[in-house]
Amino acid sequence: MTAPMRINFILPYPNLSGGVRVLAIYADRLRRRGHQVHVICSLHRRPTMRRAFGQLLRGQGWPWTPPPDPRHFDDLNVPIHLLESPRPVRDGDVPDGDVVVATWWRTAQWVMDLSPSKGAKAYFMQDYGASGQEMRQIVPTWSMPMHLITISDYLRTLILREVDVPVSLAANGVDSEQFHAPPRGKQDKPTFGTLYSRTPEKGSDLILQALRLLRNSGQDFRVVGFGPHPPREHEPLLEQDEFHWQAPNDALAAIYSRCDAWLYGVRCEGFGLPILEAMACRTPVIATPAGAAPELIAGGGGVLVEHDNPQAMADQMQRVINMSDAEWRQWSDEAYANAQNHTWDAATDQFEAALRLTIERATDTTAMKD
Repeated sequence: MTAPMRINFILPYPNLSGGVRVLAIYADRLRRRGHQVHVICSLHRRPTMRRAFGQLLRGQGWPWTPPPDPRHFDDLNVPIHLLESPRPVRDGDVPDGDVVVATWWRTAQWVMDLSPSKGAKAYFMQDYGASGQEMRQIVPTWSMPMHLITISDYLRTLILREVDVPVSLAANGVDSEQFHAPPRGKQDKPTFGTLYSRTPEKGSDLILQALRLLRNSGQDFRVVGFGPHPPREHEPLLEQDEFHWQAPNDALAAIYSRCDAWLYGVRCEGFGLPILEAMACRTPVIATPAGAAPELIAGGGGVLVEHDNPQAMADQMQRVINMSDAEWRQWSDEAYANAQNHTWDAATDQFEAALRLTIERATDTTAMKD
């Protein structure tokens, strides 16, 4: 039996993003495997008033709201330490450990500045290109002497295109106990679901355009959505149907299960967890080829459309509307079967192995210096 590890996760702030949800899942599962896990988080830095009012005048909405409580960590028996201000994490904030994990490009430098007693240094890279995480900022951090771990073949290829370093893969999974649904037929009134975000990279504008195209063609359908931001006043489409602002995790399966297809219009992404979650709830996916979408869709239960092409998205939605019940049921069964091939147990095995490799590499490096 291998010895338990003392693992420290360093987060910039505990928001409601999918990346933080993945970290919460790993922290909880590693703790359940007998490891000692601590999560240390900074706080969100408020933008200047000049920047805030500038964004408001441009019609982009108020840019900052108080960060929510660490809801992804709610009900988890994982110690979480929130700093008193938006500052870097320092030695005094972190217990001694065997491995310490940077989780964002800003936290990479924080982890590099920690003393060796806080643990061998790993860097878990889940995303790129998003607002606040541009390539020009993130690429230099990949050369830091930390063991890189990422979540998809797409991201591993991207990293290796820039730097020649070892990269471990820990592909995301889906919790089949949380995300599941019994077999069902196609609904009389087709229902499409989507995750709404004001972040441009998430492609909600593409989804809204596709929905308008379809609705303007005279089609009758429903829309179900959830997300971290409420739709703006000039984006009423979701409001007039069904929208769940900051839906709790235990409500997501019911949302996915009420849909005949899940719409995923992301422009850049590290993985795309909603694809797997929707499929596990027997909901086929219409997706742009971002992150792991091509890898996931290849297993069945979905279809890819090109980026920034709302007509292509609308055409695939029309295809769903035109499907017979038998055709849709077959597609739904393919989605479900595909999702069962991606488990969090397997993902945690990979992540745990990557952390042990981090410790081994650090030990070997220290021995070489001695």
